[in-house]
Amino acid sequence: MGWATRFLTAVAFLAVGVIFSPETFRSNSDATNVSTYLKLAHLLSFSTAFGAALWVTFIGGIIMFKNLPRHQFGNLQSKMFPAYFSMVGVCCATSVASFGYLHPWKTSSTTQRYQLGFLLSAFAFNLSNLFVFTPMTIELMKQRHKVERESNIGGEVGWSKNVEVAKSNPQLAAMNKKFGMIHGLSSLANILSFGSLAIHSWYLAGKLDL
Repeated sequence: MGWATRFLTAVAFLAVGVIFSPETFRSNSDATNVSTYLKLAHLLSFSTAFGAALWVTFIGGIIMFKNLPRHQFGNLQSKMFPAYFSMVGVCCATSVASFGYLHPWKTSSTTQRYQLGFLLSAFAFNLSNLFVFTPMTIELMKQRHKVERESNIGGEVGWSKNVEVAKSNPQLAAMNKKFGMIHGLSSLANILSFGSLAIHSWYLAGKLDL
């Protein structure tokens, strides 16, 4: 199934949702309609960002690490993470814009201001990964892979032979130290972004009227 087909399928399901909940979009007030569309944009963007972060951080990445040769895993991550952070960043930006429009700063409550802050934090952490930490991590990874290939390592699945080889290879040891620091900052930014979104999920749960 191609990308366009998948997108049209998702739109079709959204249209079906409108059919089963027509009162939501049936209003004589343009302001009410705009508010509904913004709420929908916020909900879809937030849920996409939260779901993607949950999968990549706690499920998909671990499965790939345990089942792929390490260099193949790293090369795949170098292609996946820029797309991942771009998508989550766009979703966070949409959530910030829609939430900020629905809750103007001057008239919003303290709780709403905090929630806008959490959404902005998630957006900022993703931008830091997209434009700073991820490019640095990918470049260091490529340099380290080159040195590892010269030592005939990197094809192992799971835990690396890198540490043992680095004991007798100062260049690899220095690369490991720098890579570990940058990768650690990238992981921290990703976790903080996910945490900010998780906090906002509690706020949204409190607004549900099921």
